[in-house]
Amino acid sequence: MGNRLSQIATRTGDAGTTGLGDNQRVSKNNLRVHAMGDVDELNSHIGVLLCEPVPPAIRPLLVEVQHQLFNLGGELSIPGYELLKTQAVIDLDQALERFNAQLPKLQEFILPAGTRAASLAHVCRTVARRAERSVVALGDAESVNEAPRHYLNRLSDLMFVLARVLNRVDGGDDVYWRSERMQQNTEQDKNSI
Repeated sequence: MGNRLSQIATRTGDAGTTGLGDNQRVSKNNLRVHAMGDVDELNSHIGVLLCEPVPPAIRPLLVEVQHQLFNLGGELSIPGYELLKTQAVIDLDQALERFNAQLPKLQEFILPAGTRAASLAHVCRTVARRAERSVVALGDAESVNEAPRHYLNRLSDLMFVLARVLNRVDGGDDVYWRSERMQQNTEQDKNSI
């Protein structure tokens, strides 16, 4: 790998193509390349989130997610290959259950807001959803293993839950959408005082 990465500017992509892991050249507009790019972008956003002070229970989880996303990207870069294992999806399910158990039930939709760390987790959530859509689109056109799609689906859910956890780190709370129903409940509460 060291020799392969010794020259970054190869100019082989100047014509609008890129090389996959199996040495096949495809258009940079190929569905597989879009999926790989969305997964790479998601991994980068998680890296930015890790620049924030996050609780000790969350940091190693996010670092592991970065490694698994690298596996997922590697799998996407080599058609027919498997790098992301089913256990990675199970691990996300367990983390999702563990962190969600700490949270109060939602009474209303929440905005992607609050602390900087929570807001970055929401960005990760939305990019995970886009990456999932890209993998689904790729799977509609050619064969793709199930684990990448499942992993991205669970990861977007986990990032939503982690955003809620991160908003509570210093006693904060979710930022609720001011829906008509919530405004009516607030008015009723004021009138009952």
